[in-house]
Amino acid sequence: MSVSDPISDMLTRIRNATRNKAKQVNCLNSKVCRGVADVLLSEGYIDGYDVVEDGRQGLIRVRLKYGPSGEQLINTLKRESKPGRRVYKRVDELERPLQGLGISIVSTSSGVLSDRVCRDKGVGGELLCTLY
Repeated sequence: MSVSDPISDMLTRIRNATRNKAKQVNCLNSKVCRGVADVLLSEGYIDGYDVVEDGRQGLIRVRLKYGPSGEQLINTLKRESKPGRRVYKRVDELERPLQGLGISIVSTSSGVLSDRVCRDKGVGGELLCTLY
């Protein structure tokens, strides 16, 4: 199976798994997808992830996190930059989703970072997705 946009595939799998209250979800392994998982882990949206070798490119097993009474932590997960229309933002153009309660994930020259870290480092880049 060939996936033309692995980031969208990963975000869709996570969105569907949280709606079904799954404990974990498997996503295709790539450097950018591991960066997105690192940002989700550092911001507290997931419990963790493991890279599982399967003889091909591998899988990322993401352990999902829910609230104390089982509510979803990820309500909206939207892909901003797509293969047909790339979206680039300078650091002063990065918006705060839900007045700072959500995050934007940005691919920069320093790696894949959240919008908060981008403001601290003063770097912009390709806006991959927003979630809250």
